[in-house]
Amino acid sequence: MKMNLELTDTFGGDANYSWVRRTTVEVPSDVSASTIIRKAKAWAGWTGVRCNTSWFGDYAEVRPRGVCQVMFITSEEN
Repeated sequence: MKMNLELTDTFGGDANYSWVRRTTVEVPSDVSASTIIRKAKAWAGWTGVRCNTSWFGDYAEVRPRGVCQVMFITSEEN
């Protein structure tokens, strides 16, 4: 399974896209949600940073506390 990661800034709490970083990573299909979040946070440089995570069915939104950024995680089925 492929996971698309998209990291951008926020303005007024909404994704702003004045800059954006994107990548696609391959993960096993049986991987847990917490492992996906942990790997995504490592990619974003947020290891050890407290974040609020929301799942919306086919994608997740990760927002670090005290930082005006947001990361979206979407799955891409093979």
